[in-house]
This record gives sequence, structure tokens and C-alpha cells, in this order.
Amino acid sequence: MEWLVSLLGAGLVMVTLRDLFHTLWHPTRHGGLSRLVMTALWRLARRFRTRGRVVGLVGPLAMVTVVGVWAGTVVLGWAIVYWPHMPAAFTFSPGSEAAQEPALLDSVYLSLVTVATLGLGDITPGEGWLRLVSPLEALVGFALLTATVSWVLEIYPALTRRRVLAVRLALLRDADPATRQLDSTAGALLLDGLAVEVARVRIDFTQYAEAYYFHDGEDHSSLAATVGYAAALAEHGQAAGRPDVRLAGRLLAGALADLAAILDQRFLHTGGTPTDVFAAYAADHGRAS
Repeated sequence: MEWLVSLLGAGLVMVTLRDLFHTLWHPTRHGGLSRLVMTALWRLARRFRTRGRVVGLVGPLAMVTVVGVWAGTVVLGWAIVYWPHMPAAFTFSPGSEAAQEPALLDSVYLSLVTVATLGLGDITPGEGWLRLVSPLEALVGFALLTATVSWVLEIYPALTRRRVLAVRLALLRDADPATRQLDSTAGALLLDGLAVEVARVRIDFTQYAEAYYFHDGEDHSSLAATVGYAAALAEHGQAAGRPDVRLAGRLLAGALADLAAILDQRFLHTGGTPTDVFAAYAADHGRAS
């Protein structure tokens, strides 16, 4: 029975590590827990759409929540591993009153100390297999800290790329280039550059799906509010007289179609055309496309 309880704790740790791997390192990044938490918080925040600060906190708050759940589950899982063998399989420092505490409390305490790599030494494993398992928890704790830092460092550049594209589209919309200006070599280069940026954002939504739940704030930095203008530019490009501009327009239209497919598949589930998807994207982020 003791080993069954320990195996249950080990299974809980493995489930957490699997979710961490799929959230941060898997190529398609289909993290289960992170997506559930972020989706739930996003839907909750939509009920307070008039309060911009609430929506703006969803992304950061969801990341903190996910990391907290990961850490708490790892601590609990390892505590369950220790619990059936506490205190007989452990040694206590002289004068310590830890052995007089409930076994579960000592197990949680030891797990917290170990995962935080503090190594206080007042409770140490005595049996051989526990002396091997305990350092593994410290390694998991270090990996969790490293993964959290990496997650933050990865997701914010993705947000920057998305907002740069949104600002560029907003500036183009305000400049309102004439048809003859687009039907030129400069117009072809412009449309081609936009297609590249849209493709980057599409990849970001694939690899950093959590970025969807970050609100972009003002309209000029919100891709949800400006992506419709990119579709209009693609239409103008495809109707141009110059073949290079038509090609660039088709490239931009294709990149936008790929982006719409990712948004619809992963977040919106409209089953509609790219125009329908972008309208739903704008509505979901509280913007008028």
C-alpha cells in the first residue's frame, strides 16, 4: 500500500512535467493546463470588458497562475512520495521536533525545502532509494525555475512582433496610400514585407498560443483592430496592373489565410472565411475590425 501511494505521487509529478514540456518545448506547444487556465481567465475577463485593466491582466495573471499550479503540484506529488515512509525512512537532526509533527506536514515541508533547493538538512532521507529520489526533486525545481524564465523571455518578443505589425498597419491605414502608389515597385515591396510579418505572427500563434490571451491595449497596437486593413491591402494588390504587385498581393492574402486558419483552429472555432475569422478575432478582443 505504501508503494501505491508513492507511485500515485510520482504519477502526479510526471503529469505536471508532461504539461510543462508540452507548454514550453513541444513544437506545437499544446499545453493542457496552461490553455485551460488561460481560456478560463479570458472568458471570465470578457464579462468585465468595459474594464480595460481587467482584460489587460489576463495574460500575465494566467502565466503566474499556471506556474503556481505547476510548482504546487510538484511539491504535492513529491510530498505524497515521501508521506508513506515518514518518519521511519528519514533521519532528523538532533534536537529537531520535526519527528513529532504529523507525517504529512513533514512530507510537505521536506518537499518544499527540496524543490526550492534550500537544503536545510533538518530532515534527510535515510533509505538508499530516497537518497536518490530527493536530489531529483531539486533538479525538477531548478528546471521549473529555468522554464518559467524561458517562458517569459520567449512570449514577450512574440507580443512585440505582433504589436509592431499592428502599428505598421495602423500607420498605413492613416496614410491611406493611393492605388497608383501601391501599383509600383515600392508597393510590391510593401506587400511582400507585410506578408513576411504576418507569417511570423502566424508562427508565433502556433508556438506561443498563450500570446493570444494578452490584450494589446490601444487600437493602434492591436492586431485585432488592424488586421482587416491588411486584407484590404491584399485585395488591392491582387487587382493591380503590375505582375510583381499582384504576386505580392497573393502572398499577403495567403499569409492572412494561414493566420486566419490558425486563429480559427486554436481559439475562435467559427468555421468561416478569413473575413469571418478576423471579425470574430476583433470582437473577442473588444475591437472593431
